[in-house]
Amino acid sequence: MIMDQIWNFSSGPGALPKSVLEQISRDVISWNDTGFSILEMSHRSDDFSHICYEAECDLRDLLNLSHDYAIIFTHAGGHGANAFIPMNLMARCYNRNADFIVSGHWSYTSYIEAKKYGNVRIAVDNNYILNHSDLKYKPRRWMPRLEDWRLSKQSSYVHLCSNETIDGIEFVDWPILSDMSVNSVLVVDASSNFLTRPLDIEKTGLVFACAQKNIGVAGLTIVMIRKDLLENFLPLCPSSFNYTNIFKANSLYSTPPIFPIYVASLMLKWLKLKGGLSIVAEENKMKSSVFYDYLDSTDFYYNEVERSVRSRVNIPFMMKEDALTSVFLSEAKKLGLINLNGHRTIGGLRASIYNAMPMSGVLSLIKYMRDFECHYG
Repeated sequence: MIMDQIWNFSSGPGALPKSVLEQISRDVISWNDTGFSILEMSHRSDDFSHICYEAECDLRDLLNLSHDYAIIFTHAGGHGANAFIPMNLMARCYNRNADFIVSGHWSYTSYIEAKKYGNVRIAVDNNYILNHSDLKYKPRRWMPRLEDWRLSKQSSYVHLCSNETIDGIEFVDWPILSDMSVNSVLVVDASSNFLTRPLDIEKTGLVFACAQKNIGVAGLTIVMIRKDLLENFLPLCPSSFNYTNIFKANSLYSTPPIFPIYVASLMLKWLKLKGGLSIVAEENKMKSSVFYDYLDSTDFYYNEVERSVRSRVNIPFMMKEDALTSVFLSEAKKLGLINLNGHRTIGGLRASIYNAMPMSGVLSLIKYMRDFECHYG
């Protein structure tokens, strides 16, 4: 059965705007009315160079980002970036050390991966499970306070995840490390809240974001790195994932993910057409506020994240009667409300309301949740 309306609450790949999907459908058949598909485009062509150039310009415009930062388009997703970043930055310090703020699943995953390449330490862990023999995941409910960070006086970088997609925790105000008497640079994994609000990139040394949340489809990671941090790669860093090589080749060191870059370019134009990140931020604040207000009004569903750090884009929640979760998901799917299951490590439910999810989708979910509660509560 084909639904009149599908609301996709997936945490990634996330939903895309209808207008962008319609443009993609045309360009897959005949890109820009040229008679050949965007899927057939050469990465060495002038057409693709123009797509990359416009995407970079639009991104700089949206973020008000200076040319002190390089923007590069690379392969792989978050797991890949967790390896590529230490390989590109660890050589900043002779002892290859780095600090990690462990606030949830993804920052912990980043920490474990980086341990392969240097002397990595946890600067604050929020009582996170550090026993590697215990594979059971324990979700976080709050963000480590800045005053609890125990940073090294000098390190290659300090890693922070600005939005824990699984835990539903968002770090809104990024610190300035120099104000903390620390000789280091901030590295931010902004994958799941990238371009959902204005971001102060210039507080950081490097920001990376996977595309499949708010910027398009899987296969692309966007990296913004301060140019003076290039040339700090380890000898073992693969040439194709060496940020210095990619920057010097204008993201064309090897065949890049052409289609994901093209989709990202459409999404960037869509964001500009909406009025920019300040407008988008207000929309996201309103959508999440409406949803949290409903969650807080009932004890049939609940969210355990501390209110001051609740994510605007990934909202995990549980049901008072956990046995009803499978019924909830099954009946939601019949109504076109899909991908509401929580992450496999913690179960429960999760609504990811990225930029492309309109308020009408959030309201449709709330209506269903009310009806479900009336029937089963």
